[in-house]
Amino acid sequence: MSTSTSAVTPNDPKIRNRTQSFTGLRTSHSVALTTNVSLFPLPFSSSPSLIRAVSSPVKPGKTTTTEPKRSKVEIFKEQSNFIRYPLNEEILTDTPNINEASTQLIKFHGSYQQYDRDERGARSYSFMLRTRNPGGKVPNQLYLTMDDLADQFGIGSLRLTTRQTFQLHGVLKKNLKTVMSTIIRNMGSTLGACGDLNRNVLAPAAPLMKKEYLFAQETADNIAALLTPQSGFYYDVWVDGERFMTSEPPEVVEARNDNSHGTNFPDSPEPIYGTQFLPRKFKIAVTVPTDNSVDILTNDIGVVLVSDEKGEPQGFNIYVGGGMGRTHRLETTFPCLGQQLGYVPKQDILYAIKAIVATQRDHGRRDDRKFSRTKYLISSWGIEKFKSVVEQYYGKKFEPFRELPEWEFKSYLGWHEQGDGALFCGLHVDNGRVAGKMKKTLREVIEKYNLNVRITPNQNIILCDIRSAWRRPITTVLAQAGLLQPRYVDPLNLTAMACPAFPLCPLAITEAERGIPDILKRVRAVFEKVGLKYKDSVVIRVTGCPNGCARPYMAELGLVGDGPNSYQIWLGGTPNQTQLARSFMDRVKVQDLEKVFEPVFYYWKRKRHAKESFGDFTNRIGFEKLEEVVDKWEGAVQAPTKYTLKLFADKETYQAMEELAKLQSKSAHQLAIEVIRNFVAAQQNGKSE
Repeated sequence: MSTSTSAVTPNDPKIRNRTQSFTGLRTSHSVALTTNVSLFPLPFSSSPSLIRAVSSPVKPGKTTTTEPKRSKVEIFKEQSNFIRYPLNEEILTDTPNINEASTQLIKFHGSYQQYDRDERGARSYSFMLRTRNPGGKVPNQLYLTMDDLADQFGIGSLRLTTRQTFQLHGVLKKNLKTVMSTIIRNMGSTLGACGDLNRNVLAPAAPLMKKEYLFAQETADNIAALLTPQSGFYYDVWVDGERFMTSEPPEVVEARNDNSHGTNFPDSPEPIYGTQFLPRKFKIAVTVPTDNSVDILTNDIGVVLVSDEKGEPQGFNIYVGGGMGRTHRLETTFPCLGQQLGYVPKQDILYAIKAIVATQRDHGRRDDRKFSRTKYLISSWGIEKFKSVVEQYYGKKFEPFRELPEWEFKSYLGWHEQGDGALFCGLHVDNGRVAGKMKKTLREVIEKYNLNVRITPNQNIILCDIRSAWRRPITTVLAQAGLLQPRYVDPLNLTAMACPAFPLCPLAITEAERGIPDILKRVRAVFEKVGLKYKDSVVIRVTGCPNGCARPYMAELGLVGDGPNSYQIWLGGTPNQTQLARSFMDRVKVQDLEKVFEPVFYYWKRKRHAKESFGDFTNRIGFEKLEEVVDKWEGAVQAPTKYTLKLFADKETYQAMEELAKLQSKSAHQLAIEVIRNFVAAQQNGKSE
């Protein structure tokens, strides 16, 4: 990585860095990064004033006569001296929160200001920190550090996100520098995890030693490096200008510095982003054919490796324009799947990515943030015009898109061989929340066996580099903490996802993470009521607002918060994440969900084709017929019970179980079966290899 010069002037009182030196948090396992890392201060610029912003590189002969309308955030960025001011001063004040401009700027540093919405009266402010982990890769040292920070400065839990990162909630402002610097000094970063720039780059999390997987993961790393901010604002604010430099592949440096086709800001500390960065968030995923563990079509850019018959990587297919966010009752906002852009040889992928980013940077809307994502630029222009403009920045024509096989959703749960003699174990974590006994046990296993970790785009965790001899003891201790092998987890839970929503997300309209456990139990009860089998499954995703963080618009059954205790129901996504769902019903109160679930699931059981998924069924039948089924629903025709099990030997046991079941809105029989199933699962997990 080349050294960049800070644009901060030390004599300007408004932007002077007044932070004090510190050593950061140390734990028993934390090691300062002194090996193979070059540390040096970021020099000040001799420039007497702030660098002013432009929205794009200057084109010869181009003049502007009127100032275009810009959103407030664009003004904050322009006046921030590359995302420094006033955040660098605000974090030093005694108040528990930061001002409006800093609230926007801190997102670029990987943090959101939040407050506990369950509490009444004065707001209890805290900050959520999100890490950046391309491909979900988490070194052992960083995992243990994050585990410590959650206990010492957070709310005692870690959250695994749908973009393969950690979220650490509940950090107080007075502890921000300590937490941020500790992450930086322990092989981590939060730079660019939020804000108007490239977010964490997704890639298949499986640590498979196959050539195509290794190449895809390397490509994700290179794209992340290419689009990492270069002006040093992150290190100036959190480690007083100390820079943590690591070597970059020469092809990354060459692609970043190349300005053959007008992609760069000449002589700027941010050659790709300039002072205005991007109009909105920007998301990229990389994968290999068939592997849709990354929801490839939901990203601004989807990159798919193409190999020859011998398995040698040749190039990449590129999708553009995917995105989930929308606004209720504003039909001009919408979720969208990525479209085919073309194919590029493998040596050109960084240049093609940079050209797409430059196109969005220069032409994406900056006046209204609701319409600032890449998908709206493509919707306005059409894919052919978008492609033509990208090709001008790329300097070449895209080759025709290569044919791909069908996509499959791959969870990588359970035990698998890596291909190098070691094993990996994928563990299901409900909604990605690592807490309590599960958190303690994971920490013990990861620390004892010195394991590296990967986070999946489905909010799960993979333990890597496990020796065969460790399999039995690891399986046993994990099962005792409730981390069961996938065959012992309810199939509905395996594919379900929810965003955090209440109490900390400021955008939440209703519950998601806290509500989905009960919703899944109710869906399971409906399955049993209408006669569906235990192995029958549906991809269910729940979000507390329409922004779509848990990608509900790709679910077979998506619940999107549209009011207090109310959801918009989306149907029609598919298990392999290739079909966009559609809005089926609005404002369904949480207590009335069964009025929709029962008729549609019963109709699916009665009318589906062999092996037809719920999503495919709803698309084939059509919403008009399903609405009729819901409107005319009078209850399922009860089939005779296939198995008669006498679960209770005496009346007292039955009555005690019935009382407990009522607290969970279940029958005594349902609760007894659940208890037995969980007991058997725990026993079998402990004995399995």
